Amino acid sequence: MLLTVLPEEFSVIQIGYFSDIDLSISPLFIGKTEEEISVVLPTKDLTAATLNREDHWKVFKIEGVLDFSLVGILAKLATILAECSISIFAVSTFNTDYILVKTADFEKAKQVLIQHDYQITEEVGK
Repeated sequence: MLLTVLPEEFSVIQIGYFSDIDLSISPLFIGKTEEEISVVLPTKDLTAATLNREDHWKVFKIEGVLDFSLVGILAKLATILAECSISIFAVSTFNTDYILVKTADFEKAKQVLIQHDYQITEEVGK
């Protein structure tokens, strides 16, 4: 399976209102519940006031469109990394999944995934 590393560092934040964030940023992941609005975005694009903020994340994107009938792709990646004490933050879209790992764990995560036959490519910065 091919994973692409996005070039920038990311932040996971909580905001009070949608108007606090520039919705033209890409990639941009938003989760809204009755309790919160969480956003994942490139740190360089963060200009909003935040309620909470966690910086220093690198992102592995699972390449290709994943059919909804596929089972265990995210679970397998999470298990491999968990067995090496690497915590993840996962985000899913309609087409695919993204795995965030702390920048401090990135090289270790990359090596572990390669050892488990994942192909890793680097996306060129924009």
